[in-house]
Amino acid sequence: MIPRLPILAMLAAGSAVAAAPEAHTGPPEFLLQLTLLLGVSALAAYTSFRLRLIPIIGFLLAGVLAGPGALGLIRDPELITAASEVGVMLLLFTIGIEFSLERLGRIARLIFLGGGLQVGLTIAAVTGALLAFGVGAQNAVFTGCLIALSSTAIVMRVLGERGETNARTGQVSLGILIFQDLAVVLMVLLIPMLAGQGGGMGGVLLALAKAAGIIAFVLIAARRLVPPVMEVVARTCSAEIFLLTVVALCFGTASLTALAGVSLALGAFLAGLLVSESRYGAQAMGEILPLQILFSAAFFLSVGLQLDLRFLVGNLGLVLGAALLIAVLKVVVTFVSVRLLGERTRTALPVAFGLAQVGEFSFVLAVSGTALGLSFAGLGERGSGVFIAATVLLMAFTPALSSLAGVLTARLPSPLPVPGDASPSAAPDGDAPPLGLPVAGRVVFAGYGAHARLAARALSRAGKPYSVITRSPDGASELQGRGAPVLIADYTRAGLLRELDIASASALVIADDDTEMTGRAVSVARSVAPDLTIITQATTSEGFHGLQALGAQHILSPKKEVVAGILDLITPPEVTRADIARHLADHPPVTLSATQQAKCDHAEHNAGPVTPEADVCLECVALGDTWVHLRVCMTCGHVGCCDSSKNRHATRHAHAQKHPIIKSAEPREDWAYCYEHGWTA
Repeated sequence: MIPRLPILAMLAAGSAVAAAPEAHTGPPEFLLQLTLLLGVSALAAYTSFRLRLIPIIGFLLAGVLAGPGALGLIRDPELITAASEVGVMLLLFTIGIEFSLERLGRIARLIFLGGGLQVGLTIAAVTGALLAFGVGAQNAVFTGCLIALSSTAIVMRVLGERGETNARTGQVSLGILIFQDLAVVLMVLLIPMLAGQGGGMGGVLLALAKAAGIIAFVLIAARRLVPPVMEVVARTCSAEIFLLTVVALCFGTASLTALAGVSLALGAFLAGLLVSESRYGAQAMGEILPLQILFSAAFFLSVGLQLDLRFLVGNLGLVLGAALLIAVLKVVVTFVSVRLLGERTRTALPVAFGLAQVGEFSFVLAVSGTALGLSFAGLGERGSGVFIAATVLLMAFTPALSSLAGVLTARLPSPLPVPGDASPSAAPDGDAPPLGLPVAGRVVFAGYGAHARLAARALSRAGKPYSVITRSPDGASELQGRGAPVLIADYTRAGLLRELDIASASALVIADDDTEMTGRAVSVARSVAPDLTIITQATTSEGFHGLQALGAQHILSPKKEVVAGILDLITPPEVTRADIARHLADHPPVTLSATQQAKCDHAEHNAGPVTPEADVCLECVALGDTWVHLRVCMTCGHVGCCDSSKNRHATRHAHAQKHPIIKSAEPREDWAYCYEHGWTA
């Protein structure tokens, strides 16, 4: 069994090697091992793709072949183990982001009743069977604890690959898996007691109380502390600060729960729940997903590394028998547990087959129990080898077992619809749009600048539905105030666009003022949806040709024609050009009069025309405040509240950005003011 090395200690060891004089003669050893890890992972992923296999299988087999029992390419398993711990944390973190506290509350019955039945019945069945064959009670209960757990990482990955994470099957599976992670806390305390050590029931109760206190603190923080922090970070509009904050939140929460004896994975799941309670879950998912993919590969590789091929060949019959018995027992027990919850067979069958493997946390329990003299199924020294080999085989065959469940489920008779049926097998979120943003048949705006605002309001008047993806908290607040569908996220992430099914949109309008961001968004959108209508803008001939090469069909230029061009392309035929002109006339560009321009030299570069960014004070909307009058900045089009208002956002903006001239944005008012010279005209 691979010894576990704390991540910080591993990094410190790597630093020490790098600082040593001999390190300058070549790359440090940990870097070579890390390079091998990345290379093997990439090769395994490519091979799985070519063979049409789920990447999990490729990573497991690559770990077996690259490990010390075969080719011996990776000789530093501690590094892989440390990386795999991070992989499990990040995987559970992303799952937590997808589940809000409200949704988790809806599956509380699945967690405590369903999970309790599955874990309790499994331990009881294994213990009873082993006692009947003369195995000691301590080893029998120990083996039951090992077998009761399933792999959260693998099950959720398989469900994600099949698009079933939010289906009823996924919800029931997740509920049971969460309870198993909670049960690990008790099992870690129980194993020393089985070996005649530990602090007795008093110690167990104290540890459980401490764990419950930490979890309660985390859940309170989800409501009170994290959303305001995420708001402050998001307003910096810095991807670096946002990513660092999200990762720190994930690792910090996991470390805090680990101090209370709760698993790192469960702590990371709770951290994901914290983020899900803010408006920035989708953005956090997009930022963290590349890291999660990288470290999850390390986890699956680490599982494969633990299989000794020589032991497997020498004990093939025993290992296969153990794997078959474990799979059959878990399928039967889990099926019965889910049926006792009142779920239909069509739900219970795929859940039972999906949870038929043994989990990654069983490895942790196995190490602890073996060190205290316990053994798997009372097999003594051979027990560890049999357990590891059977577990790796079951993990590798999990996708196949899930496919078998799908075949068997398809042969079941379809249930007859019952009027008013409110059975628990009905998926509560089955009809909800992905990430809560409706896309199919709609115009989708990627970015919500001044041109997008005008075009979106014109669509509203024409009765044509639209949705918005933006990185701006203020823009999102404005849209939420209007009741318009909006998602705060990075629209240059391919995974996000796939999950939203952006190909089903009627058109994608990329209205970002950042040229580089526009190019990335066009390229990613075209790769995800080759036939999607993409409308964007360019201010130079080079930009026009660059966007055209990336796949944008409609590139609007110059800037003053952008809004009209967008509306021409996406409004229904009954909306005439005259209708569009009337709408734009309601929001004309703002300029200074000749008299105002003559007042001072500031007006030379601040005379407009500028398009007001909104007809509200976005900063007041974000704060939930009201205003008295509105002013527009003649340099950039910012709209803020006047000095008679509570927040004086127009003046604050002028001083912070050194934009000297504002003009009244109120109807029937045409005066302007220069802050530096103090004139009004």
